[in-house]
Amino acid sequence: MDFRKGSKKMEPLAMFSQSSLTDIILLLLIFFLLTSSFVTNFGIRVNVPRAEAGTTTEAQQISVAITSEGNFFVDGEQVARGNLSIAIREADQRRPNSTLVVRADRDARVEDAVNVMNIGRALNLNIVMATERESS
Repeated sequence: MDFRKGSKKMEPLAMFSQSSLTDIILLLLIFFLLTSSFVTNFGIRVNVPRAEAGTTTEAQQISVAITSEGNFFVDGEQVARGNLSIAIREADQRRPNSTLVVRADRDARVEDAVNVMNIGRALNLNIVMATERESS
Protein backbone atom coordinates (compact mmCIF):
# COMPACT_ATOMS: atom_id res chain seq x y z
CA MET A 1 0.00 0.00 0.00
CA ASP A 2 1.46 3.35 -1.03
CA PHE A 3 0.51 6.26 1.28
CA ARG A 4 2.38 8.92 -0.68
CA LYS A 5 0.50 11.51 -2.61
CA GLY A 6 0.46 10.71 -6.24
CA SER A 7 2.98 8.39 -7.78
CA LYS A 8 6.01 10.56 -7.00
CA LYS A 9 9.11 8.73 -5.91
CA MET A 10 10.94 10.15 -2.91
CA GLU A 11 14.19 11.76 -3.87
CA PRO A 12 17.29 11.51 -1.69
CA LEU A 13 18.24 14.45 0.49
CA ALA A 14 20.54 16.87 -1.29
CA MET A 15 21.98 18.20 1.97
CA PHE A 16 24.47 16.14 4.03
CA SER A 17 24.54 16.59 7.79
CA GLN A 18 28.06 17.18 9.07
CA SER A 19 27.19 17.20 12.75
CA SER A 20 28.70 13.75 13.34
CA LEU A 21 31.95 14.80 11.65
CA THR A 22 32.07 17.92 13.79
CA ASP A 23 31.71 15.80 16.93
CA ILE A 24 34.58 13.55 15.87
CA ILE A 25 36.85 16.49 15.06
CA LEU A 26 36.04 18.11 18.41
CA LEU A 27 36.85 14.89 20.28
CA LEU A 28 40.14 14.50 18.41
CA LEU A 29 41.05 18.11 19.17
CA ILE A 30 40.36 17.62 22.88
CA PHE A 31 42.36 14.37 22.88
CA PHE A 32 45.43 15.97 21.27
CA LEU A 33 45.25 19.04 23.51
CA LEU A 34 45.14 16.90 26.63
CA THR A 35 47.91 14.52 25.60
CA SER A 36 50.22 17.30 24.42
CA SER A 37 50.20 18.81 27.91
CA PHE A 38 51.85 15.64 29.27
CA VAL A 39 54.91 16.10 27.07
CA THR A 40 57.66 18.02 28.82
CA ASN A 41 59.44 20.26 26.38
CA PHE A 42 62.86 21.41 27.50
CA GLY A 43 64.24 24.49 25.75
CA ILE A 44 67.89 23.58 26.23
CA ARG A 45 69.24 21.14 23.67
CA VAL A 46 71.18 18.43 25.47
CA ASN A 47 72.40 15.26 23.78
CA VAL A 48 71.65 12.71 26.52
CA PRO A 49 73.00 9.15 26.40
CA ARG A 50 70.77 6.22 25.46
CA ALA A 51 69.58 3.46 27.79
CA GLU A 52 67.99 0.06 27.18
CA ALA A 53 65.27 0.46 29.83
CA GLY A 54 63.73 3.50 31.44
CA THR A 55 61.02 4.86 33.68
CA THR A 56 58.98 8.02 33.67
CA THR A 57 58.87 10.53 36.51
CA GLU A 58 56.03 12.37 38.16
CA ALA A 59 55.04 15.91 37.23
CA GLN A 60 56.78 17.36 40.33
CA GLN A 61 60.33 17.61 39.10
CA ILE A 62 63.30 19.91 39.22
CA SER A 63 65.14 19.78 35.92
CA VAL A 64 68.87 20.45 35.87
CA ALA A 65 70.48 20.49 32.42
CA ILE A 66 74.24 20.36 31.97
CA THR A 67 75.58 21.32 28.56
CA SER A 68 78.78 20.09 26.99
CA GLU A 69 80.31 23.54 27.59
CA GLY A 70 79.73 23.19 31.36
CA ASN A 71 76.73 25.52 31.63
CA PHE A 72 74.02 24.70 34.19
CA PHE A 73 70.30 25.32 33.72
CA VAL A 74 67.85 24.85 36.61
CA ASP A 75 64.26 24.65 35.33
CA GLY A 76 65.33 26.36 32.11
CA GLU A 77 67.19 29.29 33.69
CA GLN A 78 70.96 29.51 33.42
CA VAL A 79 72.72 29.37 36.78
CA ALA A 80 76.36 29.97 37.63
CA ARG A 81 78.32 27.04 39.05
CA GLY A 82 78.64 28.77 42.44
CA ASN A 83 74.90 29.44 42.72
CA LEU A 84 73.82 25.95 41.68
CA SER A 85 73.03 24.66 45.18
CA ILE A 86 71.07 27.83 46.00
CA ALA A 87 69.00 27.54 42.81
CA ILE A 88 68.21 23.86 43.42
CA ARG A 89 67.27 24.57 47.05
CA GLU A 90 64.93 27.40 45.97
CA ALA A 91 63.30 25.13 43.38
CA ASP A 92 62.85 22.46 46.06
CA GLN A 93 61.20 24.98 48.38
CA ARG A 94 58.77 26.00 45.62
CA ARG A 95 57.90 22.35 44.90
CA PRO A 96 58.43 20.15 47.96
CA ASN A 97 58.79 16.38 47.54
CA SER A 98 59.94 16.74 43.96
CA THR A 99 62.36 14.63 41.94
CA LEU A 100 65.68 16.00 40.71
CA VAL A 101 66.04 15.15 37.00
CA VAL A 102 69.63 15.49 35.78
CA ARG A 103 69.91 15.94 32.01
CA ALA A 104 73.62 15.92 31.28
CA ASP A 105 74.95 16.15 27.76
CA ARG A 106 76.82 13.08 26.58
CA ASP A 107 79.97 15.21 26.26
CA ALA A 108 79.55 16.94 29.63
CA ARG A 109 82.03 16.27 32.41
CA VAL A 110 81.01 13.51 34.79
CA GLU A 111 82.22 15.68 37.66
CA ASP A 112 79.51 18.26 36.88
CA ALA A 113 76.76 15.62 36.95
CA VAL A 114 78.11 14.14 40.20
CA ASN A 115 78.21 17.63 41.73
CA VAL A 116 74.51 18.14 40.90
CA MET A 117 73.65 14.70 42.31
CA ASN A 118 75.56 15.48 45.53
CA ILE A 119 73.52 18.66 45.95
CA GLY A 120 70.31 16.68 45.43
CA ARG A 121 71.42 14.05 47.92
CA ALA A 122 72.22 16.73 50.50
CA LEU A 123 68.67 18.07 50.04
CA ASN A 124 67.19 14.54 50.34
CA LEU A 125 65.76 14.65 46.81
CA ASN A 126 64.99 11.64 44.65
CA ILE A 127 67.51 11.76 41.79
CA VAL A 128 66.90 10.54 38.24
CA MET A 129 69.36 10.63 35.35
CA ALA A 130 67.57 11.45 32.09
CA THR A 131 68.41 9.30 29.07
CA GLU A 132 66.82 8.55 25.72
CA ARG A 133 65.44 5.09 25.09
CA GLU A 134 67.63 3.16 22.70
CA SER A 135 65.91 2.62 19.37
CA SER A 136 65.60 -1.02 18.35
